[in-house]
Amino acid sequence: MMKKIGIGGDHAGYDYKEKMVKALTKAGYEVKDYGPDSNASVDYPDYVHPLSTAVENGEHDLGIVICGSGNGVAITANKHQGIRAALCWDEELAELSRQHNNANVLAIPARFVTYELAEKMANIFLTTEFEGGRHQNRVDKIACK
Repeated sequence: MMKKIGIGGDHAGYDYKEKMVKALTKAGYEVKDYGPDSNASVDYPDYVHPLSTAVENGEHDLGIVICGSGNGVAITANKHQGIRAALCWDEELAELSRQHNNANVLAIPARFVTYELAEKMANIFLTTEFEGGRHQNRVDKIACK
């Protein structure tokens, strides 16, 4: 089954986002680009909130958000109850965020990782399954009630 991916960020993540949309599409993913459409200065919440809502609603299987530090997009995405956004800067973190935390949004810090590493993290994130088991109980306790 082809995974549906939402991707977005801000001006600092624009170049990575553009390359990643092409790479993911070529790899067979259905990708929706939430923007921005250029590297002109923008406010990341304008793009991350719609993407996060779509992941919460099941329109996308997973999401990828990219900004300079990765922090702004991760913080914004995590305001949504159904989102577990993980800020990752290496391959192992991307893998563990899926295996142990069932993260559904990958946050990438474009100013701190190479594009090649960002693409590797995305591929790992998108292909790693949640282990469940003892981790499920922890994930179930994340949402505020």
